[in-house]
Amino acid sequence: MPAEVAEDGVLTVGSDTSYAPSEFIAEDGETIVGFDVDLFSLVAQKLGLEARFETADFGSIIAGVGSGRYEVGVSSFTINPERLQQATMISYYSAGTQWATKAGNPEGVDPDNACGLTIAVQRATVQVDDITARSEACEAAGEEPITINQYDLQSDATAAIVSGAAVAGLADSPVMAYAVQQTGGQLELLGDIYEAAPYGYVVPLEATEFAQAIADALSALIEDGTYTEVLERWAVEDGAIDAPTVNPAVG
Repeated sequence: MPAEVAEDGVLTVGSDTSYAPSEFIAEDGETIVGFDVDLFSLVAQKLGLEARFETADFGSIIAGVGSGRYEVGVSSFTINPERLQQATMISYYSAGTQWATKAGNPEGVDPDNACGLTIAVQRATVQVDDITARSEACEAAGEEPITINQYDLQSDATAAIVSGAAVAGLADSPVMAYAVQQTGGQLELLGDIYEAAPYGYVVPLEATEFAQAIADALSALIEDGTYTEVLERWAVEDGAIDAPTVNPAVG
C-alpha cells in the first residue's frame, strides 16, 4: 500500500449514491448502502483500512480521483478504453445493459427500433453512447431521431419511465432489474441483457501498485467465499467474476 494512502487508515471513496442496488441512500436518508458498498468495505478491511463513502456526481468521480479529491472511485464504472486513459481500473463484477418499460409494454417499445421515441438514461453512463448511436442510425435510415432525456440521477431516469415522461429507459443490468423490482409491478424488463463488460474500481492512473493491492484483497475475498456471500445477499450473483484484473483488455 502506498504510504500516503494508508497513513490515516481511511480510504475516501467517491460514489454516485443513486444507483441501487450498487450504491444508494438507505431509508434513513443518510446511510450509504449497496453491494458495491458492502464489497469494497471488505476489500478495504483486507488492506487494514476503513472505506469512507462520499456522495458525488457520477460524471465527476474519475476526475476527482485524479485530482486527489477521492482516493478510490466505486460507482459501477464499466471499464472501457476512454476511462482507462484517465485512470487505472480493477475489475470486480460483470454487467450488461438492460432496457425497461411500463408493465405490459403499452407503447410496444422495441429496443432495436426505438426511432422517434423518448428514452431515459443517466448522464455520463455507457448507455448514453449506446442510445446516441441508435439515434444516429435512425437518422441515417431516414427515420426520426430518438429523444434522449438524460438525468443526473438514475433514480430520476427510472421515475421518468414510471411517470410516462419517457416510454422506456436503459441502464446497467443489475440496476434496471432492481429498479423494476422496487417499482412494485409498474415496470418490466424489456429484451435481453447485452454487451456484458466488467465494472472496475478507479484509482489514479499512476497508482498501479495500489491497484494490485486492491486486486489481491479482492482475490482473497473470492477465495474465501465472502465475495459470493455479498453478491447473493443483494441477489446480483449472476455478475460474479472468477478473478480481478488490473486494467483488463476491453473493446
